[in-house]
Amino acid sequence: MLVAVVAAIRGTWSPCGVSMLSSITPLTESGRGNRYWRTVAWFVLGTLIGGSALGLVAAGGAWVVARIGFSTQAALTAGLVGALVTLISDLGPGGWRLPSNPRQVNRTWLDRYRSWVYGIGFGAQLGVGVATFVMSATVYLMVVLTSLTGRPLFAFLTIVVFGFIRGLAILPGARVKTPVQLVELHQRIERYRPHSRALAVATQVVVIGVFLSVLTTPVAGAATGLVLAGVVWAMRKSLRDPAPKVRQVTATVAR
Repeated sequence: MLVAVVAAIRGTWSPCGVSMLSSITPLTESGRGNRYWRTVAWFVLGTLIGGSALGLVAAGGAWVVARIGFSTQAALTAGLVGALVTLISDLGPGGWRLPSNPRQVNRTWLDRYRSWVYGIGFGAQLGVGVATFVMSATVYLMVVLTSLTGRPLFAFLTIVVFGFIRGLAILPGARVKTPVQLVELHQRIERYRPHSRALAVATQVVVIGVFLSVLTTPVAGAATGLVLAGVVWAMRKSLRDPAPKVRQVTATVAR
């Protein structure tokens, strides 16, 4: 559940997540003749639908794990390997990463369809977690860990929570009623971007440390966690988002 919450929070800084904070606000919805809170309700419903879709995948994996009869040790070992892979992906040594799906939602929907259509449509794409930019490999780790529990209902509900939190990420725009407030909101969001990266990486280090503590000894787990924390600290300046920032793309086009 911790990994699911962190993965959802980190997704706020994806190009789509940031775009939603510009596209669905009281300012923009009033300009389209729509009610802001009604669109938000449709959007959150969409993220729940998207989370449910990914949750069914994890539930299927959990059902398979339960049928195979994984031992606790085997499940922990698999989870540990998964966390190591996702941590390496987020650190990105040599540019290697798990698939980040560089895709955004179609913004033309805002002008072509009713609010309930783009609300549910955008929400479902963000709520499923992998239909647009995957900002952190914690999304993949979430699916792996919930599947390894061997508990389909728990796996499903955990990822539904992930979708729900992704839906709530639209709420910071609830007070945006002027262009100036919109600019200020994005400035605040950008200030916390590095913290979101650090949170995702730190969560994976914690998972590795805890799993290793259970598999071996608490001392070994703590020592490994400290070593990994040191590695992350040494690489902190090289941490980058898998998605380019809008201003960087604009500057390239201008040149």
